[in-house]
Amino acid sequence: MFWKNMNNYTKKTLNQFLKPKNRGKIKNPDGVGMVGNPVCGDLMKVYIKVGENKKKEETIKDIKFETLGCVAAVASSSITTELAKDKTLKEASKITKDEIVKGLGGLPKEKVHCSVLANQALKKAIDDYYSKSPASSAASAKSSASSSAKSAASARGRSKRTRSRAGKAF
Repeated sequence: MFWKNMNNYTKKTLNQFLKPKNRGKIKNPDGVGMVGNPVCGDLMKVYIKVGENKKKEETIKDIKFETLGCVAAVASSSITTELAKDKTLKEASKITKDEIVKGLGGLPKEKVHCSVLANQALKKAIDDYYSKSPASSAASAKSSASSSAKSAASARGRSKRTRSRAGKAF
């Protein structure tokens, strides 16, 4: 039954699911973001390590994820880490669910909420970093939190309509 639904996913999505990038934990992360959806059972955790680029801007030097969920949840987590790696925190906080879906070559409509969850986990990791780092810009944290709140409201609306479960990732 699990493999029967695989035709609903693009080649890019299946590749991210079967060979996820940046899966695992970071020892002593600078920020951690965790989100879950009680309706579908997906659980995502994103870890970030922050450094500076040549312009002295804070960037995501390392990023990893742990996800318990369906094909779309694992694939969304994996592509999100690829999109965010080496970006400034400001750039990474602007990554949208649409960019995540586009990076996967599309998702079935009932699975788009997974891209929202991955996006929220990334933003929470960035917010967690800012909450621990008083020297960092409070404005950036507020902007990221505001964006996360909007995504969460959007995800709640969709998650009520999504009741299927494609399988566990790990």
